[in-house]
Amino acid sequence: MKHVKEEMEFLTSLTKGIAAQFGDKCEVVLHDLTGDYDHTIVAIENGHITGRKIGDSGTNLGLEVLRGTVENGDRYNYITQTKDGRILRSSSVYIKNAEGKTIGALCINLDISDLLVAENTIRSLTMHSFDQEVKETFVSDVKDLLDYLLQECHNEIGKPVAMMTKEDKCKAIEYLDKKGAFLVKKAGDKVCKYFDISKFTLYNYLEEIRSADSQSRLED
Repeated sequence: MKHVKEEMEFLTSLTKGIAAQFGDKCEVVLHDLTGDYDHTIVAIENGHITGRKIGDSGTNLGLEVLRGTVENGDRYNYITQTKDGRILRSSSVYIKNAEGKTIGALCINLDISDLLVAENTIRSLTMHSFDQEVKETFVSDVKDLLDYLLQECHNEIGKPVAMMTKEDKCKAIEYLDKKGAFLVKKAGDKVCKYFDISKFTLYNYLEEIRSADSQSRLED
């Protein structure tokens, strides 16, 4: 399979089948990761769980896979949380073509909030462990995802942009790069404005960061 669209009928049926099996507390999402990250969702069941619909964007975890920061992005039975506080038990499986390139993803998000209210008596049914908690942000607009990554980056550095040194900004941009932020269309413009730097400076920082990373991998 070279493209998700080649197996769209089967994958859509699979999406519907999984959702039907687990009911309206289970969101199932099919992503096409070969186009713009702004609009990856091509099929979704029970989108009310995360408030998403067909045509909306993917999450931060998908960006990391496309960037190559995470080699095997498949995750099973991890815990995440929606904007309105619902707890989800999730699994994400990435679809690859014959060359091993990631072209899509099938994601399952089961809302276990009601079960957790009675956790002491139904722990065996929820099968969750907060040791596996993963930060995944569900957004409708990829711009919100970039805002989230910038906030996480700010928290990582721990100081206002006005007080950041060149080393701090390089560290911040390296964090964003590894999270796949620059795969988002026009991310460079927003990052430059956020850190009050020129595009020339941004490209220089990225070149330094990626060159050092490549050298480190060669030494390993």
